[in-house]
Amino acid sequence: MRAIIVLCLLAIIVPALFLSLLETPIGTNHIDSPEKPGRRYLARGADETGAANIVTSVVVTYRGFDTLGEVAVLFIAAIGLGAVLFTRQKAETKPSQEASLILRTGCRFLFPIILLFGAYIFIHGHLTPGGGFQGGVIVASGFLLAYLGCSDRQIHTTWLTAAESLAGIAFVGAGLIGLALGGDFLMNFLPKGAFNTLFSAGLLPLIYAAIGFKVGAELAGIVANLLEKPA
Repeated sequence: MRAIIVLCLLAIIVPALFLSLLETPIGTNHIDSPEKPGRRYLARGADETGAANIVTSVVVTYRGFDTLGEVAVLFIAAIGLGAVLFTRQKAETKPSQEASLILRTGCRFLFPIILLFGAYIFIHGHLTPGGGFQGGVIVASGFLLAYLGCSDRQIHTTWLTAAESLAGIAFVGAGLIGLALGGDFLMNFLPKGAFNTLFSAGLLPLIYAAIGFKVGAELAGIVANLLEKPA
């Protein structure tokens, strides 16, 4: 099942990379302005993307192709780690040490709060510092706490794989729609809305949500593989 999902994602990502490369000028300055890129982003980023956080404008619009590469690198790293752990000889099972009172208490009360905080970070990435990668890491830290403090609970890795796959398909699909409509990968084709509000910046919040789910699921899956406690 996992192999089929990986092949499907590769079948989507590879054509997206190829089409994006065809649209990327090599050796020329494609910005139709005498301004330097940094100054242009600062001067026009808010108007062109509708995002109050200029870093978001750069990461998922102006350099959205690079962001796709970063997501692909993390995806490949997770696959490589899973392959290494799958082929590794299993060591003798040793009795696990019971978690301390602090870890057990933290797991029971802090786990949902950590997930909520991580979701808040990537949902508000277009308004405040943060975004998909940061929010995803926070979400994954919640799963790490669950593995360490709640030995009686097991995280279903099937759900993590499904969330990772759907988020990756959503991210690449949004990029391909922008490429088809406007000739740019991850082009913002949705209405920008009212500036500096939650429902603003068009496609950007959705992209960051997809990245947050994907990064969080991938890192949580890595934690599950390292601790060898799959459900």
